[in-house]
Amino acid sequence: MNVRTTQPPAHLRTPPSIIAAIIAVSAAASAFICWLVYFHAPTDVAGTQLRSLPLVNAILNALSTVALVIGYRFIRARKIPQHRAAMFTAFVFSSIFLVSYLVNFTLHGETHFNRLSAWWPFYWKLLASHIILSILALPMILITFFLSLTGRFPAHRRLARYTWPIWLYVSVTGVIVYWMQSAIH
Repeated sequence: MNVRTTQPPAHLRTPPSIIAAIIAVSAAASAFICWLVYFHAPTDVAGTQLRSLPLVNAILNALSTVALVIGYRFIRARKIPQHRAAMFTAFVFSSIFLVSYLVNFTLHGETHFNRLSAWWPFYWKLLASHIILSILALPMILITFFLSLTGRFPAHRRLARYTWPIWLYVSVTGVIVYWMQSAIH
């Protein structure tokens, strides 16, 4: 009886230390963002510097969304090079967003939503899901990219099935959160 193993060859196995490092970096980044949002005093309380950063962040999220959808369509059409370019583009937009987001929070602190608004019950649930899934998305995106860049395509495909919709949700809800914040203010 010939028994096949389901494990990939040793040269295609992802070292657990790489995954642990990606998760550790993601956890450190999330902890830093939490500190920045909830414990760091804003340096520009008056909001006079770079006041357009929230709009820039929404635009970057929207561009990431577009690139994600295009990347999905390319992979469905089996256009691998175009898929890779679109996903790399989404990654670049999301990375620039993260830097801009950090600068915005460093300067201006947290944006407060009017809790007396009729939209508050919807807003806080949307924001909570956005925050939780963005924390989850960061290591998933990094691991998915690592798997692709190192040629571990079966594992990449398995994880991308979960990464893509979460990343898309976070990008779309980022735009919605901005729109709601700007509409209420």
